[in-house]
Parts: sequence; structure tokens; C-alpha cells
Amino acid sequence: MMFYFCRAQQKPSSSMMIYLKNLVAADFLLCLSLPIRITNYATSSATFHQVNCNFGASVLFLNMYASIMFMGYIAANRYLKVVQPLGTHILQSARVAHIISTVTWVFLLAVTCSFVILSFHTQEPFTSVPVSCQGFHSGQHILLFKIIHVFSTVMFLFVLVSLVFFYYSTSRRVLLAQQRQPASSNSMKLAKSCRTMLVLVSVFCFCFVPYHLICLPKAFLWRHCSWNKVFYYGLELTIVMSVLNVCLDPVIYFILCKGFRTQLRLGVVRGN
Repeated sequence: MMFYFCRAQQKPSSSMMIYLKNLVAADFLLCLSLPIRITNYATSSATFHQVNCNFGASVLFLNMYASIMFMGYIAANRYLKVVQPLGTHILQSARVAHIISTVTWVFLLAVTCSFVILSFHTQEPFTSVPVSCQGFHSGQHILLFKIIHVFSTVMFLFVLVSLVFFYYSTSRRVLLAQQRQPASSNSMKLAKSCRTMLVLVSVFCFCFVPYHLICLPKAFLWRHCSWNKVFYYGLELTIVMSVLNVCLDPVIYFILCKGFRTQLRLGVVRGN
């Protein structure tokens, strides 16, 4: 997959390709953080648990919200193609896509780095491994933790509502087109766009909705002993579901990118 995207650099990139490449980059970052998280499960070392909380969890956060944002951009791009099939909106230009991608990464990296730096400066002495990562830090860090989670949840909800709107609007256009000219090429293109939007919404909801249903209550109620274990296991389960976006994103690449389909088929043929 990475080989294909390297080769694609030889051609001028469309806005869709730019967003897809950035989605690949987000998935690659997650793969880098997985060894830390796996080792954390395999050891009882408080020091390594602290490294995972300060660095591994931060990289996971960076990947998750980068994936959320770029999936939103991809859906918006597809929707604009449905709304303006014969024209190119300014938001669909490669230049604007580069600017949006750069601003997104700078913003997410700034938030993540601020969180990591404050984590090291506000960590408290510990005698045993806390159940939750918040157990390592002072009230100042926990306040930042809550602010970041509230803001992240608002951002997630905005993207989720946008995806649902894009899918609903595209479905309505498909229905109207099929009522007018059921067998027309325009109806078939709209139906394909609708299926693509459905895949995006399905992957997005499966990977990220469960995590956000539990992470915000956890950020505010983790000190309540009766809820601590419930939140811990619930969060671990939903993190596994969010990590699965690395496995499901290639479905999006396959549907949206003709070149990726071609390279994948050639790889299968050569393998046989």
C-alpha cells in the first residue's frame, strides 16, 4: 500500500488523493505506537506504564483525530462532487487540500505536544501502577485532560453530524434521480457515491462512536471507585475498536482510488 502511494507522487495529486495519503500517514503513526501499547500490557512496570500514558496514548490520540478529520474531508469532497458534478469547488483544489492538511497536522501536533510536555512536568510520585493514566498526574494536568476531551468530543460530533448529513443528502438525490431516469448514467453515478458515503459512515461509526461514548464520562467520573474498573475495561475495548480503522481504511482506499485497485489486482496476479 505504501509503495503505491509513493509511486502516485509521480503524478499531480487531486484533493481526494491528498486526503487519502494523509489518512495513510495517520494509520502509519498508529502502527508506530502499537509496540509500546502491547509491551505495556505484557509488563507490570510502573515506569513503562507511565511511558505508555505520556507517549503511546498521545500518539494514539493523534492518529484517531487525524483519521476522524481526514475521513470528514474525504466525505465532504465526495459530497461536493455530487452537488457540483460538472464543476470544481475551490475546496476541491489540490492547493486548498494541502493547506487544510497542513493546518490539521500542525493543530493536532501542537495539542499533542502540549499534552506530553505537561504530562512530564506535572506527574506525581507513585508507589504502585494506577489503574488509569490520570493517576500519574496532578490537578492541573487533569484539567487540561478534561478540556481536551470536551473539545475533541465536540469536534468528533461535528464530523459525525456532517457525515450523516452528506449521506442523507446524497441518498435523497439518488432517490430523486432514480424516480426521474432510473437507468441513466447520472443515477448510477449518484448511487455509487451513495454507497461510498455509506462505507465511510459505517467505518467511522464502528471505529469511533463507541470510544467517544465512554471517554467523555470517564474523563469526569474516573475518581469514583465504583466506576473505575468499568471505565478501564470499557475504554480498552473501545480503543481496540478504534484501532481497527487501520484494517478498515484500505476498504476506503479500494473504493475511492482506481489506481489503488489496479495496483492491488496486479499484486494479486503476480502473487498467483
